[in-house]
Amino acid sequence: MERTRIAKVDDVTLVRRGEQVIGNLHLTPHHLIFCHSPTRTPEEAVQATPAGASKVRPRELWITYPIIQFCTLKPSPPASHQHSTIRLRCRDFTFVCFCFVDEKKARDVYESIKAWTCKIGKIEKLYAFSYQPQRPEKDVNCWVLYDPLKEWKRLGVSEKGADTGWRISQINTDYGFSPTYPALLPVPAAISDNTINYAGRYRSRARIPILTYLHPINNCSITRSSQPLVGVRGNRSIQDEKLLASIFATSQPAQPMSEASLSPSATQPSLSSQSDLPSTDGILPTTDTEALEDELISKISSGSKTARPQIYGAQQHNLIVDARPTVNAYAMQAVGLGSENMDNYPFATKAYLGIDNIHVMRESLNKVIDALKESDLTPLAPQREQLAKSGWLKHIAGILDGAGLIARQVGLQHSHVLIHCSDGWDRTSQLSALSQLCLDPYYRTIEGFIVLVEKDWLSFGHMFRHRSGFLSSEKWFVIENERIGGDNNRPAFGNNSGAGHALENALLSAKGFFNKDNSSRDSVIDSDGELQPYDTGISNAKKGSAFTKANANDKETTKVKETSPVFHQFLDATYQLLYQHPTRFEFNERFLKRLLYHLYSCQYGTFLYNNEKGRVEAGVKDKTRSVWDYFISRKAQFRNENYDGTIDDNVRGNERLVFPKTGEVRWWNEAFGRTDAEMNGTPAGSLPGLSANSTGVVLTGVETADNAIGIGIPGNAVSNGVAGGVSILAAGVQSLGIGQGIGGSERKSMTDTKAQMEVEMQ
Repeated sequence: MERTRIAKVDDVTLVRRGEQVIGNLHLTPHHLIFCHSPTRTPEEAVQATPAGASKVRPRELWITYPIIQFCTLKPSPPASHQHSTIRLRCRDFTFVCFCFVDEKKARDVYESIKAWTCKIGKIEKLYAFSYQPQRPEKDVNCWVLYDPLKEWKRLGVSEKGADTGWRISQINTDYGFSPTYPALLPVPAAISDNTINYAGRYRSRARIPILTYLHPINNCSITRSSQPLVGVRGNRSIQDEKLLASIFATSQPAQPMSEASLSPSATQPSLSSQSDLPSTDGILPTTDTEALEDELISKISSGSKTARPQIYGAQQHNLIVDARPTVNAYAMQAVGLGSENMDNYPFATKAYLGIDNIHVMRESLNKVIDALKESDLTPLAPQREQLAKSGWLKHIAGILDGAGLIARQVGLQHSHVLIHCSDGWDRTSQLSALSQLCLDPYYRTIEGFIVLVEKDWLSFGHMFRHRSGFLSSEKWFVIENERIGGDNNRPAFGNNSGAGHALENALLSAKGFFNKDNSSRDSVIDSDGELQPYDTGISNAKKGSAFTKANANDKETTKVKETSPVFHQFLDATYQLLYQHPTRFEFNERFLKRLLYHLYSCQYGTFLYNNEKGRVEAGVKDKTRSVWDYFISRKAQFRNENYDGTIDDNVRGNERLVFPKTGEVRWWNEAFGRTDAEMNGTPAGSLPGLSANSTGVVLTGVETADNAIGIGIPGNAVSNGVAGGVSILAAGVQSLGIGQGIGGSERKSMTDTKAQMEVEMQ
């Protein structure tokens, strides 16, 4: 309790959505707890018995310290006859304001919150390391739920045999080869550990192409990696090229999906057009945008003059997916990184997806918050114009479109896909996991989704500890009247405007904070969170950790500019798939919402570290509980009542594959703590944040050894033999804004391009 200046304050007024209630505020080492006894309505008073008249169950609002994103103290001296206030904006989009009669107590509460939030200095001091669950959660142990060998075996990769062309390498069992990768690495059976060792020197952080999914019907794969170390000199690696060629050659001759799932007389689909794919009675039809993307890849690939072996199905469509905007990928060459030179990979086609980096996504969410940030003082709906300007829905649509492209290439075009971005743990994790959700019904079950998160986010590595900012930052704490110059990273509530102060003072007289539905602590705190921070994981001398350590006390803090809502976007995109396919998922929306909350609650050890090695070294399985304990012990609460697990490709709605409908992306209102009408409007109204003519197109360029199309690709030009065949497609791509960002209508200026490059290299 050494950090707590004051443990309890009486007669505190809590303001939320413009309504207020008076109660007591308690400060514990891990939670801020507001407790009050609700006033009975006249009807309840009449029904109450004399014995129970004095037994009114108190209501509580629990706020865990790590979930606090921004805190503002507005002190008011006694002479002003106004209350001092503390306004909190939480990562789960809870907005509250506490009003104090005594200014000194308000300062003590503020300093106590600040100390427990951003001055603890170590992850090991978070709530997860002292949390002791009650029954039924106490009786389960979900640390054993994910077994990588079991999952690889389910996918057809065994530890001993190479029956599907794959084997499990143990080169990283001590995490010495790649500290941010899992201990067990599925690689092609034809590749030795010696080749892998040399290939690791050519990929950022030795994150070489590794199997994450193997299709059970056509044996095509999804692999993931980091960017290659091309640099300005155009470096290459024969071992990396050999590894990737072996990955793309692992398919075994098998019955085409059209024959396996539709009818014996069906023939293998054509490789050049979505219209020639299996009958729409068995496969969902693609949209015009999806068909354009597939056709563009087909034309560029088929126009290549380089001979390549026809192994199986549509192998000439094997893809290297670079999730970054084209110009960003090439800009990284200036610092020794970059993207594959396709002259060295003639057996593949490369597609740039144009998904923005963590800094752009963070600012997009901040703009959403700006539209919601007065939620403590006013019951008014969000500012819809600000929601539209945030670009959040366009980013979600772009990520979904990229995942759909990958799923179509693997599931329909019978192709292999390698995914990477920069380090292969942000955009790569999003695309990899979402595409597998589309391809495999198992991952759409509760158990399967847990396995998917464990595999593609926790085992393969994602910078949860950095993206989520668990240790907070003093930049997120502001005393209004003592600010000097302001903080550009996160402005105070109301932007310190006179109008904002007037609104705050006027609304402090509102009544009734809790409604009838908030009858328990769980109902009060059932709001779930959002953002995430950064860990570069650099193992050499140039390491740029997202935490800064004080030499004297060895304390860690968060770099604000390395936080980003990457995992939040993944859950938001999963919600979009759930909403669009309401019978194909075993879990419900509440499951996703609570998972988002517990990402930031720091009540469990699952998300506290950046990779498998970090969790092993910290001993989280022995010292903390798994977040999945919470969900499995309450499984009935998270089941989708409309779930239908029947798989039959001959029945519409029961297909094995599901695809995103990017034109139907909507606001996840429950996650933002708002009603559907407030965020999405009436059914006939326009949706803020996604214009009517927005297509969600994310493909910004396609490149092979001989051909290239897309803005920002230097060097290669479309050959004459292909130019005529894709001229119409190119025009269509340009009209859709490909190469100009999602929904872009004009070519970016040189100034914009330079700024974009600077952001990527930041």
